[in-house]
Amino acid sequence: MDIQPILLQTHGDSRGMLVALEQERNVPFPIRRVYYLFATTAHVHRGMHAHRRLNQMAIAVRGRVTFLLDDGTGPAEVTLEDPTQGLLLGSMVWRDLYDFSDDCVLMVLADQPYDPADYITDYDEFLDEVRGEARLGGTAW
Repeated sequence: MDIQPILLQTHGDSRGMLVALEQERNVPFPIRRVYYLFATTAHVHRGMHAHRRLNQMAIAVRGRVTFLLDDGTGPAEVTLEDPTQGLLLGSMVWRDLYDFSDDCVLMVLADQPYDPADYITDYDEFLDEVRGEARLGGTAW
């Protein structure tokens, strides 16, 4: 599966801590978009999609969130709860985010601007695409 934990170097002293994110250093792609999720209520699922081309790095800047990830070969569960730990998510990985703590702030860096055509929001369609099965009118061709 095209996921990888990324340990982020911290700098600090008695005044506090700092993590710097630099494209093509500790973020292994050019940063074209940054967004963050917060105030996610209990029992909510976010994500529930895959990207055809987009690469991302997710960091729980505060709190905790669990990812259920699948590349078509089976799921893996990853919990982010350390602001010095990033999760690199490659393309064609289904993601379902849940179990957000009340204080969770999840920051995501992306290598492309928002493009609705890059999203696959139907899990069965994702499985067809990731396995190389194109569909036309509901039938594999």
